[in-house]
Amino acid sequence: MKDIHSYWAFLVIFTVALGAVNAIAGVLTKKDFGNKDFKVNLFALIATHTQFMFGAILFFMSDKVLWFRDNVDVGLIMKTSSLRLYNVEHPFLMIVAAILVTIGYSKHKKKLISAPKFKTIAIFYSLALIAMLLMIPWKAWLF
Repeated sequence: MKDIHSYWAFLVIFTVALGAVNAIAGVLTKKDFGNKDFKVNLFALIATHTQFMFGAILFFMSDKVLWFRDNVDVGLIMKTSSLRLYNVEHPFLMIVAAILVTIGYSKHKKKLISAPKFKTIAIFYSLALIAMLLMIPWKAWLF
């Protein structure tokens, strides 16, 4: 499950970044919001939700997550940066990122004009991408 979660993360980052860049380009060029734009955003949403599902499963299975063990020392988790990352920071900010993608996608569908659609996606997907990039455990992920 860890490998699936790790490799799927590349797809999530790519699709959310693509959605954000596409939306920023749409705002700057004032183009019409088309079917391609809708599909890019939808695929980013689906990839993000799938990754969230993988992460939730891994959260309950991982040996790095200590919350579900007997005699959990919360103080130790919060004092140890690597334990805090896997037990608190990474899950929390990735949930925030998934929520941002979901809100952005949901709000853009309610807009009737192209410019607000692109602007909504640009804001929410960019914030989600920043949250994702901040909380990826880069040392464990790439090395």
